[in-house]
Amino acid sequence: MTATELSPAPTELAAPDYIARAREVAKVIEAEANNIEEAATITRPVYEALADAGLFWILIPGAYGGGGTDIVTAFKVIQEISRADGSTGWAFMANICSAAVAAGFMNSEGGQEMFGGENKAITAGMVVPTGKATRVDGGYRVDSRYQFASGSAHASWIGAGFVVVDDNGEPVLVDGEPQCRIAFLPRDEVEFLGNWDVMGMVGTGSYDYAVKDRFVPDKFTMETFATVPTQAEPVYQLGLLGIGVGGHAPVALGLAQRALQEIAGIVNNKIRPGYDGPVGDSDLFQLDFMRHEAKFRAAQAYVYEVFGDAEATAAQGNEISDEQRARMRQATTWVQEVTGEVVMFAHRWAGSATVRNPSALGRCVRDAAVATQHALIDRMTLVEAAPAILPGYQNR
Repeated sequence: MTATELSPAPTELAAPDYIARAREVAKVIEAEANNIEEAATITRPVYEALADAGLFWILIPGAYGGGGTDIVTAFKVIQEISRADGSTGWAFMANICSAAVAAGFMNSEGGQEMFGGENKAITAGMVVPTGKATRVDGGYRVDSRYQFASGSAHASWIGAGFVVVDDNGEPVLVDGEPQCRIAFLPRDEVEFLGNWDVMGMVGTGSYDYAVKDRFVPDKFTMETFATVPTQAEPVYQLGLLGIGVGGHAPVALGLAQRALQEIAGIVNNKIRPGYDGPVGDSDLFQLDFMRHEAKFRAAQAYVYEVFGDAEATAAQGNEISDEQRARMRQATTWVQEVTGEVVMFAHRWAGSATVRNPSALGRCVRDAAVATQHALIDRMTLVEAAPAILPGYQNR
C-alpha cells in the first residue's frame, strides 16, 4: 500500500455552528439576567461567554479573521440572545451590527487595524449623523455629544456619526447634500456621561457620551450611507439600513418568543375565579395563545424570508431591488407591532406574575415597551416602504 493510499483525503473544517453556541451562551445570560438589570449593563460572565464563543465577530469578514456569516444566521443568533434577555440581545445587536457596517464599508487599512488582529474591536455608539465635525488635514476633528451608546460598557471602539461642517458650523454641501460620515474612536478617547435611568432595556448600558475636539484619521471614518462595500461578502450589500436597522427585528422576535414561553408556563398552575381548573386549560386562553403564536411565527418567517432573499440576490451578483429593500424595512417595523401584541397578550393573562420583581415576563413587558419606540422603526417607515411594494399589486 502506498503512502498516498494510507493518507486520508483532505477535508474542509466544518463552519462554526454559531446558533448552537448562542444557545449555550443563553444559559449564562438567563442566570445573569437579574444582575444585568441591576448593573444596567451586561455582566462580566456574559461578556466573557459572548467573547469566548466568538459571537461578537460573526459579521466580520473572513479576510479579517471574523465569522463571515450570513445575515439570517446572525439574526438567529441575535434572536436567541434576546430570548434569554432583551437588554443583552439589544446591546449585542448594537455591537455586531455596528461592527459589520464598519468592517464592511471602511477602507481596508482602518478595517484591518480594528478587526484584523488578535484583539478584534467590539464597537458601539451612535452612528446616525447627530454630531458635527470639521475637515482637517488627514481626517476630521469631531466635537459633539451623543446619546444611546447601547453596549458601550464593554466596547473597545465607539462610533460617532457626524455632519461635516465649516468653520462657522454650517454643513458643507456636495451636490446640494450634506456630507454625513461615521468616525470610530478608541474608547479611551471618549468621555462617558452616564444618564441611563430607564423603565425598560435597562441592561443595555445605553449611556450618553461626548467626543471633545478629537482628531480622527481618515482611515477610521466612512460614509454614513455608503452603498459600495469594501468587502466581498454579499451580506454587506444590505447596507447600513439592512444590517443596522434590520438588527432590531430579531431582538423583537426574541422578546416575543420569551413572552410566549413564559406565559405557557405561568398558566399551567394559575387559578382564577370563573375558570374550571388552571387558566391554561381553558378554551379562551388556548384560542388566544394560538392566535398570538401564529402571529409570532408569521412575523419570524417573513423576517428571515426577506433578508435571506435580499442577500441571496447579492450572492448571485445581482443588485438588491428597491422592493427588496422596502420589504426589509417593512418586516423590521411590522415585527415590532407583532411583538407588542404578543407581549401584551402574555402580560394580560399572567396577572400579577409580571408585577412582582424579579420576573422574566415583567422584564419582557418593560423591554418591549422601550424597544418598540426606536425612531428607526417608527410606523412612518411603513409609509416610506409603500411606493416600492404597492405597484406589485396594482400593476397586474
